[in-house]
Amino acid sequence: MSAAVSSSAWALIRAAVRKTAELQRAARPGAFSLPDGTSDLVAALAEHAALAWHPDHGWSSRLSADDARAAFLDLYLPLLNATPERPITVGHLGQSLDGFIATPSGDSQFVTGQENLVHLHRMRALCDAVVVGAGTVAADNPQLTTRLVDGPNPLRVVFDPARRVSASARLFLDGAAPTLYACTASKIAPGETRLGGAEVVGLDDDRGGAMAQLMALLRARGCYRIFVEGGGVTVSAFLEAGLLDRLQIAIAPLLIGDGRPAIRLAPQASLSDCRRPSYRVFRMGSDVLFDCDLHATESDPAGGPAVMRVI
Repeated sequence: MSAAVSSSAWALIRAAVRKTAELQRAARPGAFSLPDGTSDLVAALAEHAALAWHPDHGWSSRLSADDARAAFLDLYLPLLNATPERPITVGHLGQSLDGFIATPSGDSQFVTGQENLVHLHRMRALCDAVVVGAGTVAADNPQLTTRLVDGPNPLRVVFDPARRVSASARLFLDGAAPTLYACTASKIAPGETRLGGAEVVGLDDDRGGAMAQLMALLRARGCYRIFVEGGGVTVSAFLEAGLLDRLQIAIAPLLIGDGRPAIRLAPQASLSDCRRPSYRVFRMGSDVLFDCDLHATESDPAGGPAVMRVI
């Protein structure tokens, strides 16, 4: 996709996400376009509309399959459709062909390529909060901002029950976006409310309870689009706890051999007991992104053509 087409598609997505709350309150369907040179959607006749809205299920694309923006828009539609009544939490990991997100030493910058990195920044821009675990902060010292794309920075959340993260981490000091530091309540000193520029909140001692408590806290703060960006331990824990609605796995054409694993769940005795979610596949530069709907099941894994070239 050319830079101009990508810019046009991103402008359409950002305009739609800004209009979602207004349309949900209005509770009536409509069709919309984004005229050239504007930043806001306007009502349009159905045949000229890029997007349609229905209060029961949200946005749907009106772009034809041969429109260069169509796949780009389809990727982000689940996030656009989120409302306080229909919240969404998406997990994401970038991994090698052999299932690792970093080398044994923790080197992870970068397993996936530039297109997937830009995708992460877009996800941040569309979400109210981005959550990472202690391992990601320690290994990558991330900023968790949207500096590669147009769009607002989300609330940055560090989930660190054992309180392992250094107070010198960049996102506690840079003031670039509101930041929340969540650890077990017993790890917080009496009267402690800040860690650098971050607000400190206490959670239950039980890890599963702490994750559910954190999600409830974020929802109460109006965060109904939540992005769990990493790392492998944190995304796996949220997945196993049933707190993710979608899971995105970007696979890079890279062999690491050994290192820090991506998803790790409790093992199952039989393949029939393993989850096989419905999925979509998108190409991002040299990477392939699987976008999985964790509430839907792929009913016939053997269906379709025996061999089909998709890239």
